[in-house]
Amino acid sequence: MSAIESLMRRAPVIPVLVIDDASQAYPLAQALVAGGLPVLEVTLRTPAALPAIAEMRRVPGAIVGAGTVLNPRQFDDAVAAGAEFIVSPGLTDKLVRLAIGHNMPFLPGVATAGDIMRGLDFGLSHFKFFPAVAAGGIPALKALIAPFGQVRFCPTGGISAETAPDWLALPSVLCVGGSWVAPRGASMTEVEALARQASLLGRGALV
Repeated sequence: MSAIESLMRRAPVIPVLVIDDASQAYPLAQALVAGGLPVLEVTLRTPAALPAIAEMRRVPGAIVGAGTVLNPRQFDDAVAAGAEFIVSPGLTDKLVRLAIGHNMPFLPGVATAGDIMRGLDFGLSHFKFFPAVAAGGIPALKALIAPFGQVRFCPTGGISAETAPDWLALPSVLCVGGSWVAPRGASMTEVEALARQASLLGRGALV
């Protein structure tokens, strides 16, 4: 099993986190891990993201990665901050080559058959289907799964606690990405409760 597949199988939901205050990163990671969601994606959308990754790495049991990685500079910054995996909204040759060169688990975003074929050319077989709902939802992903039976997905973008089980029921879906488990303004008690509910969601099982 590849490193990225192992991460994708750890829990049915990977929290997609936008962190405004790095001082909240440690308790947030504690709450999510306590709730059963150890794989955490910190998006590089705020100045607090990189220090937040470093803080979250200190939490026992947390596996912390960087999301919204757009270019080699952000990739290098995320690695320097301690990111254990990299997530990108799209697939570029430069990022794929960097990930391979660093032996870094990498989950690039795809939305079309062409995206997937380019990834396969590099030896990748695990992708983020993004933006999941805007790109056509479950019908679109089912259409892509048909010719790419060997590929595994983490749909992200517009997925909620209510719709996640429908995505997870697809055999090629190992997990989903979701921001609902850590909404802005929620207390750590609320986050832990949301994480616990998310950790119990069913997922597709390969046979």
